[in-house]
Amino acid sequence: MSNSFHRVIMVGALIIVFVSIVFESQWACAQNMEDMYRLGAGDVLEIITWKEPDFSREDVFVRNDGYITFPLLGDIRAEGRTTGELKNDLEKKLQDYVEAPEITVTVRNPGSQRFYVLGEVVNTGEYPLLKKMTVLQAFAMAGGFTEWASKKKIILLRRENGKEKIYEINYKDIVKRKDYSQNVLLQADDTIIVP
Repeated sequence: MSNSFHRVIMVGALIIVFVSIVFESQWACAQNMEDMYRLGAGDVLEIITWKEPDFSREDVFVRNDGYITFPLLGDIRAEGRTTGELKNDLEKKLQDYVEAPEITVTVRNPGSQRFYVLGEVVNTGEYPLLKKMTVLQAFAMAGGFTEWASKKKIILLRRENGKEKIYEINYKDIVKRKDYSQNVLLQADDTIIVP
């Protein structure tokens, strides 16, 4: 009986360790995405100040000028910052009104970082660009190609230094590993056209 009891204890301990590792790695991954994401006009944020409901807001919009409005603090620059950078700035400025404020900043709706997929894909439209994402990942988000898609003459439109640039992408060369360099990282406001 003692061997069975020890086995049950060991299995239980292993399950607890495994579950805690899985949850911790998922949390770390989510934190990394938030830390890499740069805020911009059109984003909707949730700002929670612990034990201070008067300084908590569910729908804080990053305006077109890149600023948010926060109680007592007025306009605060958000554009170009990570959620962590904005959190630190808010905590520092709020110290004049709240003792040791603890703030959480979360992106509720990422409206500023997006890309577009048009043409012969299953689901054309606008997609959020939440992390480093490649052209192949964009095709997957768009549900893949229709049967009429021309996979050798895909166009990527990108604005660089104020000018529209056109890049040609051959999907077949990417997947056959002939030219993997065409699987470029997407940037905000890229448009992919599949003829």
